[in-house]
Order: sequence, then C-alpha cells, then structure tokens
Amino acid sequence: MIKKFFRKDIEVRCEYCAHSSDFDGACVCQLGKYLTPEGECRSFSYDPLKRTPQNLPPLRAYDPDDFKL
Repeated sequence: MIKKFFRKDIEVRCEYCAHSSDFDGACVCQLGKYLTPEGECRSFSYDPLKRTPQNLPPLRAYDPDDFKL
C-alpha cells in the first residue's frame, strides 16, 4: 500500500515551488514564469523542504493546583 504524504490540493504559491529562488526577500521563478490572476502556474512543482511550519499556539498557564490529585 502506497502512503500519501501530501495532499492533492496544495495551494499554488511561488514560495513552495521547486523552481523558485529567494532574491532580496522576493520569490523569483528560475523559469521566468508568472502566476495567472486565477493563481495557476503550469510549471508548479511542490517542494516540501521550502515550506516553513506554522507556529504553534502558546500554551496556557498552569497552576500547581492543576497537578494535585
């Protein structure tokens, strides 16, 4: 059985594309492509290593009473 690690409906963003490179804080396509107004790019190739994880929400403050039996 093949296990799927990524969803099929990944948002098309230049930051996640294997063909993009970072230049002074802006993503530049190495192929010279641009996104259409609908947000589509035929050359988009998802690179999971370029994605930065979201920050976790802060933990709530616990009291010592919470740990008493």
